[in-house]
Amino acid sequence: MAKLEVGSLTTRDDCVALDANDVLAPLRGEFTLNEGEIYLDGNSLGPVSRAVLTRVNEVLKTEWGQGLARSWNDAGWMEMPTRLGDRLAPLIGAQPGEVLVADTLTFMLAKLIGGALDQRVDRHVVLTDVANFHSDLYIVQAMASRAGRPVTVKAVERGALERELGGDVALVMLTQVDFRSGELLDMKAITKMVHDAGALMLWDLAHSAGAVPIDLSGADADFAAGCGYKYLNGGPGAPAFLYVRKSWQGVLENPLPGWLGHARPFDFEYLYEPAKGMQAFVTSSPSIIALAALDGALDVWDRVTIDQVRAKSLALTDLFIELVEARLPGVFEIVTPREHAQRGSQVALRHPLAYGVIQSLLERGVVGDFRDPDIARFGFAPLYVRYVDVFDGVERLVDVMDAEGFDDSRFATRRPVT
Repeated sequence: MAKLEVGSLTTRDDCVALDANDVLAPLRGEFTLNEGEIYLDGNSLGPVSRAVLTRVNEVLKTEWGQGLARSWNDAGWMEMPTRLGDRLAPLIGAQPGEVLVADTLTFMLAKLIGGALDQRVDRHVVLTDVANFHSDLYIVQAMASRAGRPVTVKAVERGALERELGGDVALVMLTQVDFRSGELLDMKAITKMVHDAGALMLWDLAHSAGAVPIDLSGADADFAAGCGYKYLNGGPGAPAFLYVRKSWQGVLENPLPGWLGHARPFDFEYLYEPAKGMQAFVTSSPSIIALAALDGALDVWDRVTIDQVRAKSLALTDLFIELVEARLPGVFEIVTPREHAQRGSQVALRHPLAYGVIQSLLERGVVGDFRDPDIARFGFAPLYVRYVDVFDGVERLVDVMDAEGFDDSRFATRRPVT
Protein backbone atom coordinates (compact mmCIF):
# COMPACT_ATOMS: atom_id res chain seq x y z
CA MET A 1 0.00 0.00 0.00
CA ALA A 2 1.38 3.42 -0.95
CA LYS A 3 2.46 5.75 1.84
CA LEU A 4 1.69 9.44 2.06
CA GLU A 5 4.13 12.05 3.25
CA VAL A 6 3.63 12.72 6.96
CA GLY A 7 2.18 16.16 7.65
CA SER A 8 0.72 16.76 4.17
CA LEU A 9 -3.02 16.91 3.54
CA THR A 10 -4.11 14.01 1.38
CA THR A 11 -5.16 15.03 -2.13
CA ARG A 12 -7.45 13.28 -4.58
CA ASP A 13 -4.42 12.28 -6.66
CA ASP A 14 -2.96 10.69 -3.52
CA CYS A 15 -6.17 8.69 -3.14
CA VAL A 16 -6.06 7.55 -6.77
CA ALA A 17 -2.49 6.34 -6.15
CA LEU A 18 -3.55 4.50 -3.01
CA ASP A 19 -6.33 2.75 -4.92
CA ALA A 20 -3.91 1.78 -7.70
CA ASN A 21 -1.70 0.01 -5.14
CA ASP A 22 -4.48 -1.49 -3.05
CA VAL A 23 -4.34 -5.30 -2.88
CA LEU A 24 -8.09 -5.38 -2.19
CA ALA A 25 -9.02 -3.20 -5.18
CA PRO A 26 -9.94 -6.14 -7.49
CA LEU A 27 -12.62 -7.27 -5.04
CA ARG A 28 -14.73 -4.16 -5.64
CA GLY A 29 -15.74 -5.62 -9.00
CA GLU A 30 -17.39 -8.55 -7.21
CA PHE A 31 -20.15 -6.28 -5.89
CA THR A 32 -23.15 -4.57 -7.45
CA LEU A 33 -22.73 -0.84 -6.74
CA ASN A 34 -24.65 2.07 -8.22
CA GLU A 35 -22.72 4.18 -10.70
CA GLY A 36 -21.71 7.51 -9.20
CA GLU A 37 -22.90 6.62 -5.70
CA ILE A 38 -20.59 6.44 -2.69
CA TYR A 39 -21.82 3.72 -0.38
CA LEU A 40 -20.70 4.22 3.22
CA ASP A 41 -23.45 2.19 4.90
CA GLY A 42 -22.01 -1.31 4.78
CA ASN A 43 -22.05 -1.33 8.57
CA SER A 44 -25.83 -1.43 8.23
CA LEU A 45 -26.35 -3.50 5.05
CA GLY A 46 -23.67 -4.81 2.72
CA PRO A 47 -24.21 -4.83 -1.07
CA VAL A 48 -25.02 -7.91 -3.12
CA SER A 49 -22.12 -9.77 -4.74
CA ARG A 50 -21.98 -11.76 -7.95
CA ALA A 51 -21.35 -14.91 -5.93
CA VAL A 52 -24.57 -14.32 -3.97
CA LEU A 53 -26.58 -14.01 -7.18
CA THR A 54 -25.00 -17.19 -8.54
CA ARG A 55 -25.54 -19.22 -5.37
CA VAL A 56 -29.14 -18.09 -4.82
CA ASN A 57 -30.03 -18.75 -8.45
CA GLU A 58 -28.53 -22.22 -8.12
CA VAL A 59 -30.87 -22.95 -5.22
CA LEU A 60 -33.90 -21.45 -6.96
CA LYS A 61 -33.40 -23.08 -10.35
CA THR A 62 -31.77 -26.39 -9.49
CA GLU A 63 -31.87 -27.39 -5.84
CA TRP A 64 -35.40 -26.18 -5.14
CA GLY A 65 -36.64 -25.86 -8.72
CA GLN A 66 -35.69 -29.38 -9.77
CA GLY A 67 -34.63 -31.23 -6.64
CA LEU A 68 -37.58 -30.15 -4.51
CA ALA A 69 -37.76 -32.07 -1.21
CA ARG A 70 -34.98 -34.42 -2.36
CA SER A 71 -32.52 -31.56 -1.86
CA TRP A 72 -32.71 -31.83 1.92
CA ASN A 73 -30.55 -34.90 1.34
CA ASP A 74 -29.05 -34.52 -2.13
CA ALA A 75 -28.04 -30.82 -1.86
CA GLY A 76 -27.03 -31.04 1.79
CA TRP A 77 -29.66 -28.61 3.07
CA MET A 78 -29.79 -30.32 6.47
CA GLU A 79 -26.08 -29.67 7.04
CA MET A 80 -26.06 -26.04 5.92
CA PRO A 81 -26.23 -24.43 9.40
CA THR A 82 -23.15 -26.27 10.64
CA ARG A 83 -21.32 -26.22 7.28
CA LEU A 84 -21.68 -22.45 7.01
CA GLY A 85 -20.65 -22.19 10.64
CA ASP A 86 -17.37 -23.88 9.78
CA ARG A 87 -16.90 -21.54 6.80
CA LEU A 88 -17.41 -18.52 9.01
CA ALA A 89 -15.37 -19.76 11.99
CA PRO A 90 -11.94 -18.49 10.80
CA LEU A 91 -13.30 -14.93 10.52
CA ILE A 92 -14.13 -14.86 14.23
CA GLY A 93 -11.23 -16.88 15.61
CA ALA A 94 -13.29 -19.99 16.31
CA GLN A 95 -12.50 -23.66 15.79
CA PRO A 96 -14.35 -26.06 13.47
CA GLY A 97 -17.50 -27.32 15.14
CA GLU A 98 -17.99 -24.21 17.29
CA VAL A 99 -20.20 -22.05 15.06
CA LEU A 100 -23.76 -22.41 13.79
CA VAL A 101 -25.62 -20.27 11.23
CA ALA A 102 -29.42 -19.97 11.50
CA ASP A 103 -32.22 -17.76 12.80
CA THR A 104 -31.63 -14.05 13.52
CA LEU A 105 -29.25 -12.38 15.94
CA THR A 106 -31.88 -11.73 18.60
CA PHE A 107 -32.95 -15.38 18.59
CA MET A 108 -29.31 -16.47 18.86
CA LEU A 109 -28.76 -14.15 21.82
CA ALA A 110 -31.92 -15.51 23.47
CA LYS A 111 -30.59 -19.05 23.23
CA LEU A 112 -27.22 -18.09 24.70
CA ILE A 113 -28.63 -15.88 27.47
CA GLY A 114 -31.15 -18.49 28.55
CA GLY A 115 -28.60 -21.29 28.49
CA ALA A 116 -25.99 -19.24 30.34
CA LEU A 117 -28.36 -18.24 33.15
CA ASP A 118 -29.08 -21.94 33.75
CA GLN A 119 -25.34 -22.48 34.29
CA ARG A 120 -25.12 -19.91 37.09
CA VAL A 121 -28.27 -20.60 39.13
CA ASP A 122 -26.61 -19.31 42.32
CA ARG A 123 -26.17 -15.83 40.76
CA HIS A 124 -28.88 -13.34 39.91
CA VAL A 125 -27.40 -10.38 37.99
CA VAL A 126 -26.75 -9.83 34.28
CA LEU A 127 -24.52 -6.90 33.35
CA THR A 128 -24.68 -5.13 30.02
CA ASP A 129 -23.78 -1.77 28.53
CA VAL A 130 -26.24 1.09 28.96
CA ALA A 131 -25.38 2.13 25.39
CA ASN A 132 -25.89 -1.37 23.98
CA PHE A 133 -28.05 -1.95 20.92
CA HIS A 134 -31.66 -1.82 22.02
CA SER A 135 -32.66 -5.22 20.67
CA ASP A 136 -29.93 -6.71 22.88
CA LEU A 137 -31.35 -4.87 25.87
CA TYR A 138 -34.89 -6.01 25.09
CA ILE A 139 -34.01 -9.68 24.72
CA VAL A 140 -31.79 -9.87 27.80
CA GLN A 141 -34.58 -8.35 29.90
CA ALA A 142 -37.09 -10.81 28.43
CA MET A 143 -34.88 -13.84 29.04
CA ALA A 144 -34.06 -12.70 32.57
CA SER A 145 -37.76 -12.42 33.37
CA ARG A 146 -38.21 -16.04 32.24
CA ALA A 147 -35.24 -17.49 34.11
CA GLY A 148 -37.38 -19.28 36.70
CA ARG A 149 -35.84 -17.19 39.50
CA PRO A 150 -35.42 -13.46 40.18
CA VAL A 151 -32.73 -12.11 37.84
CA THR A 152 -31.79 -8.44 37.64
CA VAL A 153 -30.44 -6.86 34.44
CA LYS A 154 -28.12 -3.95 35.16
CA ALA A 155 -27.18 -1.70 32.24
CA VAL A 156 -24.09 0.21 33.33
CA GLU A 157 -21.55 2.59 31.86
CA ARG A 158 -18.56 0.74 30.40
CA GLY A 159 -16.21 2.38 32.84
CA ALA A 160 -18.24 0.99 35.73
CA LEU A 161 -18.09 -2.63 34.60
CA GLU A 162 -15.19 -3.70 36.79
CA ARG A 163 -16.63 -2.33 40.04
CA GLU A 164 -20.02 -3.89 39.24
CA LEU A 165 -18.51 -7.35 38.84
CA GLY A 166 -19.36 -9.09 42.08
CA GLY A 167 -20.17 -12.59 43.21
CA ASP A 168 -23.81 -12.10 42.22
CA VAL A 169 -23.09 -11.62 38.49
CA ALA A 170 -24.04 -14.60 36.34
CA LEU A 171 -23.46 -13.20 32.85
CA VAL A 172 -21.94 -10.19 31.12
CA MET A 173 -23.23 -9.36 27.63
CA LEU A 174 -21.43 -6.69 25.58
CA THR A 175 -21.23 -5.65 21.94
CA GLN A 176 -17.61 -5.60 20.80
CA VAL A 177 -18.03 -2.55 18.52
CA ASP A 178 -20.49 0.11 19.66
CA PHE A 179 -23.18 0.65 17.03
CA ARG A 180 -23.25 4.42 17.46
CA SER A 181 -19.67 5.48 18.19
CA GLY A 182 -17.71 2.66 16.58
CA GLU A 183 -15.69 2.14 19.76
CA LEU A 184 -13.93 -1.26 19.82
CA LEU A 185 -13.71 -3.03 23.18
CA ASP A 186 -10.77 -5.16 24.34
CA MET A 187 -12.31 -8.62 24.12
CA LYS A 188 -9.47 -10.52 25.78
CA ALA A 189 -9.00 -8.17 28.73
CA ILE A 190 -12.72 -7.85 29.46
CA THR A 191 -13.34 -11.60 29.16
CA LYS A 192 -10.54 -12.30 31.64
CA MET A 193 -11.95 -9.75 34.07
CA VAL A 194 -15.38 -11.35 33.82
CA HIS A 195 -14.03 -14.86 34.29
CA ASP A 196 -11.95 -13.75 37.28
CA ALA A 197 -15.25 -12.69 38.87
CA GLY A 198 -16.75 -16.13 38.20
CA ALA A 199 -19.22 -14.91 35.57
CA LEU A 200 -19.80 -15.98 31.96
CA MET A 201 -19.06 -13.80 28.92
CA LEU A 202 -21.30 -13.31 25.87
CA TRP A 203 -20.13 -11.12 22.97
CA ASP A 204 -22.31 -9.55 20.28
CA LEU A 205 -20.17 -9.35 17.12
CA ALA A 206 -22.69 -7.58 14.89
CA HIS A 207 -20.39 -4.67 14.05
CA SER A 208 -17.08 -6.51 14.20
CA ALA A 209 -17.45 -9.72 12.17
CA GLY A 210 -15.85 -9.06 8.79
CA ALA A 211 -14.51 -5.69 9.95
CA VAL A 212 -11.89 -6.35 12.63
CA PRO A 213 -9.75 -9.34 13.63
CA ILE A 214 -11.57 -11.45 16.22
CA ASP A 215 -10.00 -14.21 18.31
CA LEU A 216 -12.74 -15.88 20.33
CA SER A 217 -10.50 -18.85 21.12
CA GLY A 218 -7.58 -16.69 22.20
CA ALA A 219 -9.84 -14.53 24.36
CA ASP A 220 -11.34 -17.65 25.98
CA ALA A 221 -14.82 -16.29 25.28
CA ASP A 222 -17.70 -18.49 26.37
CA PHE A 223 -20.34 -17.48 23.85
CA ALA A 224 -20.83 -15.09 20.95
CA ALA A 225 -23.33 -14.23 18.25
CA GLY A 226 -23.43 -11.91 15.26
CA CYS A 227 -25.37 -11.06 12.12
CA GLY A 228 -24.62 -11.85 8.49
CA TYR A 229 -25.91 -8.76 6.69
CA LYS A 230 -23.42 -6.01 7.57
CA TYR A 231 -19.73 -6.49 6.70
CA LEU A 232 -20.38 -10.12 5.69
CA ASN A 233 -22.78 -8.96 2.92
CA GLY A 234 -25.26 -11.81 3.34
CA GLY A 235 -28.33 -9.73 2.44
CA PRO A 236 -31.17 -8.01 4.33
CA GLY A 237 -32.23 -10.15 7.27
CA ALA A 238 -29.41 -12.63 6.58
CA PRO A 239 -29.09 -15.51 9.04
CA ALA A 240 -27.09 -14.90 12.19
CA PHE A 241 -24.31 -17.00 13.67
CA LEU A 242 -23.87 -18.43 17.13
CA TYR A 243 -20.62 -19.48 18.83
CA VAL A 244 -20.37 -21.90 21.75
CA ARG A 245 -16.89 -22.78 22.95
CA LYS A 246 -16.23 -26.51 22.60
CA SER A 247 -15.97 -27.04 26.37
CA TRP A 248 -19.54 -25.77 26.78
CA GLN A 249 -21.06 -28.05 24.14
CA GLY A 250 -23.09 -30.82 25.71
CA VAL A 251 -23.32 -28.71 28.88
CA LEU A 252 -25.10 -25.55 27.72
CA GLU A 253 -28.73 -26.30 26.93
CA ASN A 254 -30.76 -24.67 24.18
CA PRO A 255 -33.74 -23.00 25.89
CA LEU A 256 -35.57 -22.90 22.52
CA PRO A 257 -35.36 -26.55 21.45
CA GLY A 258 -36.86 -27.75 18.21
CA TRP A 259 -37.08 -30.87 16.15
CA LEU A 260 -33.98 -30.23 14.02
CA GLY A 261 -31.91 -29.90 17.17
CA HIS A 262 -33.02 -33.36 18.27
CA ALA A 263 -30.57 -36.23 18.21
CA ARG A 264 -32.93 -38.16 15.89
CA PRO A 265 -35.30 -35.60 14.31
CA PHE A 266 -37.00 -38.04 11.97
CA ASP A 267 -37.79 -40.52 14.71
CA PHE A 268 -40.39 -37.95 15.86
CA GLU A 269 -39.93 -38.84 19.51
CA TYR A 270 -42.18 -37.37 22.18
CA LEU A 271 -39.35 -36.31 24.50
CA TYR A 272 -36.50 -34.01 23.45
CA GLU A 273 -32.94 -35.32 23.36
CA PRO A 274 -30.37 -32.80 22.11
CA ALA A 275 -28.12 -33.64 19.20
CA LYS A 276 -24.37 -33.68 19.65
CA GLY A 277 -22.36 -30.49 19.28
CA MET A 278 -23.67 -27.32 17.62
CA GLN A 279 -26.60 -29.10 15.98
CA ALA A 280 -28.34 -28.93 19.36
CA PHE A 281 -28.74 -25.18 18.88
CA VAL A 282 -30.74 -25.54 15.67
CA THR A 283 -34.41 -25.04 16.45
CA SER A 284 -36.52 -25.42 13.32
CA SER A 285 -36.17 -25.58 9.55
CA PRO A 286 -33.74 -22.86 8.41
CA SER A 287 -34.36 -20.58 5.44
CA ILE A 288 -32.35 -22.32 2.74
CA ILE A 289 -32.49 -19.38 0.32
CA ALA A 290 -31.19 -17.01 3.00
CA LEU A 291 -28.46 -19.47 3.95
CA ALA A 292 -27.51 -19.78 0.27
CA ALA A 293 -27.12 -15.99 0.00
CA LEU A 294 -24.74 -15.94 2.97
CA ASP A 295 -22.93 -18.97 1.54
CA GLY A 296 -22.28 -17.04 -1.66
CA ALA A 297 -21.30 -13.91 0.25
CA LEU A 298 -18.58 -15.82 2.07
CA ASP A 299 -16.85 -16.71 -1.22
CA VAL A 300 -15.06 -13.36 -1.39
CA TRP A 301 -13.52 -14.01 2.02
CA ASP A 302 -11.61 -16.95 0.54
CA ARG A 303 -9.52 -14.38 -1.37
CA VAL A 304 -8.58 -12.04 1.46
CA THR A 305 -7.24 -12.07 4.99
CA ILE A 306 -8.85 -10.19 7.85
CA ASP A 307 -5.50 -8.51 8.52
CA GLN A 308 -5.58 -7.01 5.00
CA VAL A 309 -9.12 -5.82 5.63
CA ARG A 310 -8.18 -4.32 8.98
CA ALA A 311 -5.18 -2.45 7.59
CA LYS A 312 -7.29 -0.82 4.89
CA SER A 313 -10.14 -0.15 7.30
CA LEU A 314 -7.87 1.85 9.57
CA ALA A 315 -6.38 3.70 6.61
CA LEU A 316 -9.84 4.61 5.27
CA THR A 317 -11.14 5.80 8.63
CA ASP A 318 -7.90 7.72 9.29
CA LEU A 319 -8.32 9.44 5.92
CA PHE A 320 -11.96 10.33 6.59
CA ILE A 321 -11.13 11.81 10.00
CA GLU A 322 -8.18 13.74 8.54
CA LEU A 323 -10.23 15.26 5.72
CA VAL A 324 -13.26 16.12 7.86
CA GLU A 325 -11.08 17.90 10.39
CA ALA A 326 -9.14 19.76 7.69
CA ARG A 327 -12.10 20.73 5.49
CA LEU A 328 -14.73 21.26 8.20
CA PRO A 329 -12.83 22.36 11.33
CA GLY A 330 -15.05 22.59 14.38
CA VAL A 331 -18.23 21.65 12.51
CA PHE A 332 -18.53 18.09 13.84
CA GLU A 333 -17.50 16.31 17.00
CA ILE A 334 -15.74 13.11 16.00
CA VAL A 335 -17.16 10.56 18.42
CA THR A 336 -15.19 7.56 17.16
CA PRO A 337 -11.92 6.90 19.05
CA ARG A 338 -8.71 8.03 17.34
CA GLU A 339 -6.71 5.13 18.77
CA HIS A 340 -6.59 2.23 16.32
CA ALA A 341 -6.94 -0.37 19.06
CA GLN A 342 -10.25 1.22 20.10
CA ARG A 343 -11.78 1.80 16.66
CA GLY A 344 -14.03 -0.42 14.59
CA SER A 345 -14.63 0.21 10.88
CA GLN A 346 -16.93 3.22 11.07
CA VAL A 347 -16.70 6.91 11.94
CA ALA A 348 -19.45 8.72 13.84
CA LEU A 349 -19.85 12.48 13.56
CA ARG A 350 -21.97 14.35 16.09
CA HIS A 351 -24.04 17.32 14.92
CA PRO A 352 -27.34 18.70 16.26
CA LEU A 353 -28.87 18.43 12.77
CA ALA A 354 -27.25 15.12 11.87
CA TYR A 355 -30.45 13.70 10.36
CA GLY A 356 -30.68 16.55 7.87
CA VAL A 357 -26.97 16.18 7.07
CA ILE A 358 -27.44 12.50 6.18
CA GLN A 359 -30.54 13.19 4.09
CA SER A 360 -28.75 15.97 2.23
CA LEU A 361 -25.84 13.65 1.53
CA LEU A 362 -28.25 11.04 0.16
CA GLU A 363 -29.48 13.63 -2.32
CA ARG A 364 -25.85 14.05 -3.41
CA GLY A 365 -25.24 10.32 -3.84
CA VAL A 366 -23.45 9.57 -0.55
CA VAL A 367 -25.11 6.88 1.56
CA GLY A 368 -24.52 6.97 5.31
CA ASP A 369 -27.06 6.73 8.09
CA PHE A 370 -28.36 8.51 11.17
CA ARG A 371 -28.53 7.25 14.74
CA ASP A 372 -30.58 9.07 17.29
CA PRO A 373 -30.16 11.63 18.70
CA ASP A 374 -27.35 13.36 16.81
CA ILE A 375 -25.01 10.88 15.07
CA ALA A 376 -24.17 10.85 11.36
CA ARG A 377 -22.64 7.43 10.86
CA PHE A 378 -20.34 6.26 8.06
CA GLY A 379 -19.18 2.69 7.53
CA PHE A 380 -16.00 1.81 5.65
CA ALA A 381 -16.11 -1.71 4.21
CA PRO A 382 -12.65 -2.29 2.69
CA LEU A 383 -13.81 -4.92 0.20
CA TYR A 384 -15.45 -2.29 -2.01
CA VAL A 385 -14.88 1.21 -0.57
CA ARG A 386 -12.04 3.09 -2.29
CA TYR A 387 -9.79 5.86 -1.00
CA VAL A 388 -11.15 8.13 -3.70
CA ASP A 389 -14.67 7.42 -2.40
CA VAL A 390 -13.60 8.79 0.96
CA PHE A 391 -12.14 11.92 -0.62
CA ASP A 392 -15.18 12.54 -2.83
CA GLY A 393 -17.55 11.76 0.02
CA VAL A 394 -15.97 14.44 2.19
CA GLU A 395 -16.11 16.90 -0.73
CA ARG A 396 -19.85 16.32 -0.96
CA LEU A 397 -20.14 16.67 2.82
CA VAL A 398 -18.42 20.06 2.51
CA ASP A 399 -20.96 21.02 -0.17
CA VAL A 400 -23.80 20.03 2.16
CA MET A 401 -22.49 22.10 5.03
CA ASP A 402 -21.73 25.09 2.80
CA ALA A 403 -25.20 25.02 1.24
CA GLU A 404 -26.84 24.79 4.69
CA GLY A 405 -29.83 22.94 3.26
CA PHE A 406 -29.53 20.30 5.95
CA ASP A 407 -31.74 22.43 8.24
CA ASP A 408 -34.59 22.44 5.71
CA SER A 409 -38.06 21.95 7.20
CA ARG A 410 -38.61 18.86 5.05
CA PHE A 411 -36.17 17.01 7.32
CA ALA A 412 -38.19 17.82 10.43
CA THR A 413 -40.10 14.53 10.00
CA ARG A 414 -37.90 11.46 9.90
CA ARG A 415 -38.45 8.59 7.54
CA PRO A 416 -39.34 5.21 9.12
CA VAL A 417 -35.79 3.88 8.58
CA THR A 418 -33.04 6.37 9.39
